Amino acid sequence: MEKGDSTAINIISESSKERKGKAPLLAAPVMVATTNTGDDGGNKKGIAIFDFVLRLCAMVAALTAAITMGTTDQTLPFFTQFFRFQASYDDLPTFTFFVIANAITSSYLVLSIPFSIVSIIRPRAVGPRLLLIIFDTVMVALTTAAAASAAAIVYLAHKGNSSANWLAICQQYNDFCQRTSGAVVASFIAVVIFVFLVVLSALALRKS
Repeated sequence: MEKGDSTAINIISESSKERKGKAPLLAAPVMVATTNTGDDGGNKKGIAIFDFVLRLCAMVAALTAAITMGTTDQTLPFFTQFFRFQASYDDLPTFTFFVIANAITSSYLVLSIPFSIVSIIRPRAVGPRLLLIIFDTVMVALTTAAAASAAAIVYLAHKGNSSANWLAICQQYNDFCQRTSGAVVASFIAVVIFVFLVVLSALALRKS
């Protein structure tokens, strides 16, 4: 009986040692979940680079609109002793607002370039991107208001309005109308680019 007891004790002790030896082997295959953020960072950097290029294009468009409208002035070759037929952008408050709004827009775009560069260097930074999307939305509203109001005046200059007895002046002031029309088109191009900028910033923030 004593031998049996000692044998049983030895078997139990050996089995416990085996279990202790096998315990690390059972714990070894534990899988650790990891996320691969390399592709996400690359996508954000690509969005930031595209954002930078679009800002340069929008800046050129808004600056072109402001300069073109701000330098629009035409004087007809005939005049009388008391009258001189001249058309200038500052004769209409709408065109003056257009020049100021596009000048503000182009200045903002210049100031936003460093933030866009920061987004390229640090594509996962949320602060610069959030600041840009807020001010981009404000600039969309400002530029759209300026372009739409100026487009209404340009339309009247081309077509007139018989109900209000407003005559079309573009047959006489052809150069004036061409320059104002070109400025309005450039401003609407800036508006479209701003919309893309807002969408890009929203996509970058969504992936944060």
